Amino acid sequence: MVVRKESFAASALELGVSRALISKRIAVLEKLLNVRLLHRTTRKVSLTESGHIVYLWAHRLLEDAEQMVEAISLAKVSPRGFLRICTSSGFGRNHVSRAISAMAQQYPEIEFQLELLDRPVDIIREGFDLDIRISAVHEKSLIARMIAQNVRVLCASPAYLDKAGTPNTLPDLASHKCIVIRERDLEFGRWRLDGPHGVESVRIGGPLSANNGEIAHRWAMDGHGIILRSMWDVGPSLKSGELKRVLPDYHQDANVWAVYPSRLSTSAKVRVCVEFLQKWLASNV
Repeated sequence: MVVRKESFAASALELGVSRALISKRIAVLEKLLNVRLLHRTTRKVSLTESGHIVYLWAHRLLEDAEQMVEAISLAKVSPRGFLRICTSSGFGRNHVSRAISAMAQQYPEIEFQLELLDRPVDIIREGFDLDIRISAVHEKSLIARMIAQNVRVLCASPAYLDKAGTPNTLPDLASHKCIVIRERDLEFGRWRLDGPHGVESVRIGGPLSANNGEIAHRWAMDGHGIILRSMWDVGPSLKSGELKRVLPDYHQDANVWAVYPSRLSTSAKVRVCVEFLQKWLASNV
């Protein structure tokens, strides 16, 4: 908790105990191990090199203890325990949060914590059990399971296209106003798309950019330019006519992946969550 909050006071508030108690427990552990675990400043608390090692082992021990309980109890039938999940803000608000709401009713003994983060996440270092990710997975230490198919498409409002014209080729995008999104690990200012001739890229720009895809979606409907956005987000706007596809022969793969540490591969609560999300997304996205 102290590592995640980077603060004794914030940790004490969330746990409902005194700051002094937490500080005393850390001091006892440091004395026992004969190492300094935390750098303490007036602004925040951070791990020392030894502290980082202890944190990783402590996290692993807690997970192993939970899996031991699952292995010797009815947890395989009725999963239980704490499950910390992260995903991007737009997909989290519109889909993952709703899926977890339904899951919590079916599995009341699982305690869910959902965090929405529009940045790359190191799930092992940051202590997450599961990352619902709309991007490629490169980390060899993680298990990735595709749970929904999805693509990003180019689109703009009819008003913008009437004013600026409709691009006919991918290089035409360079002369258009494009709304750029800084989201997770997406490359900023360049779009790579699959088209009739394989993967092609184009450098794009415009007067508006954001780190939130829903804002970019709103700006596109207001006529500010072209966006590259997931079908799960813009599908209803395309259906209603508020947005129109641009260069429909091009798209970008953006499948939805459940990503988790390999040591959790036998965890009942992770397995149940991943399977539930896969079924829920198939019916609702």
